Amino acid sequence: MLWGTLRRPRRGPRHALTSEQIVAAAVRIADADRDLAPLSMRRVAESLGVGTMSLYTYVASRAELLEAMLDSVHGEVVARLEKDGATGWREALRAVADANRAMYLRHPWMLQAFTGRPPLGPHTLAKYDRELRALDGIGLTGLQMDAALTLVLTHVEGVVRRRVEAERAAQRSGMTDAQWWKAAAPALSEVFDPARFPVAGRVGRAAGEAHQAAFDVEHEYAFGLDRLIEGLATLVKD
Repeated sequence: MLWGTLRRPRRGPRHALTSEQIVAAAVRIADADRDLAPLSMRRVAESLGVGTMSLYTYVASRAELLEAMLDSVHGEVVARLEKDGATGWREALRAVADANRAMYLRHPWMLQAFTGRPPLGPHTLAKYDRELRALDGIGLTGLQMDAALTLVLTHVEGVVRRRVEAERAAQRSGMTDAQWWKAAAPALSEVFDPARFPVAGRVGRAAGEAHQAAFDVEHEYAFGLDRLIEGLATLVKD
């Protein structure tokens, strides 16, 4: 299915659907929900106007559908990087980070979908190949290139995850971060002892004044990416 070899039903009567249409419908549903939990084969089938059982003639399981969804979305990163005109490995690596960040923000359900093994589809492999080009020819070994890319992508995923979780917390509570801190501050001031937690008090106050919140994911993203690129530069052979 990932490689487009199952465009027709694998068994049963022929239907006027393709696996690509099914995957696209599933992605639309997950995007609308911004959550993977409600996604079901039944909902996908209903959105396409077919019976649930007929969907199984194309897709063996929800797990298989999920792999195809991930592979499909990975193609967005490839398309964006192909249009990018980055020059130099630093700029190219920033473009890789930005493309992945944009992907997660468009499809936050992807943060719930990682199973420990990547889908071995054409878009996923193309994404890996295209991303590695940012680090190719600068003196790194193959192992270092793979590890450096993983380091950057892990940073991106972690920061986006914090942003998505913060958005969900705001939705659940009905309060923005600023409103939540304003409500929590009086209770915290009653129990917080600056003498007992001097460093936390000093740093927390500085960060709070700068961000007007417990944290700022935009600052975290930029600060972390800058430090990672500076660190990787020590391995580069000019």
